[in-house]
Amino acid sequence: MRQGNELRVDRSAFSVVSRDDEPDDNKRYWRSKTPYERLEAVEMTRQILYGYDPATTRLQRVLEIATRA
Repeated sequence: MRQGNELRVDRSAFSVVSRDDEPDDNKRYWRSKTPYERLEAVEMTRQILYGYDPATTRLQRVLEIATRA
């Protein structure tokens, strides 16, 4: 997969369509892709929308010091 620095949204590509008139080309395109390619596209979209920081991709460890009474 690509790294977050390479992901950019092309804001010059814009079209307005009705939700009722969803083109069959879009459905045909995604059905022609493998499940892996579809999942990769979802992950790329997630990284674009929410950002990607390799430093925060791991779970943080929490350390708690308890004292015995």
